[in-house]
Amino acid sequence: MKVMLRQNAAGHLIVYVAKKDLEEEVVKEVEEEDNKIFTLANGWELSIAKADFPERLPQTVEAKRLS
Repeated sequence: MKVMLRQNAAGHLIVYVAKKDLEEEVVKEVEEEDNKIFTLANGWELSIAKADFPERLPQTVEAKRLS
């Protein structure tokens, strides 16, 4: 699914999922070999390939929902 990553005024990473009209703050970030796993405030876990992770925000990237 396509998600938009940006930072809010406080500097926290925010994920916006347009198809679900969902905007949540990232509460946990874990780096694995090829992916970054983000846990959102609502409990969702999203996996984003490190190769797709943007250097500058805001950006739209492809993410996979784990739970």
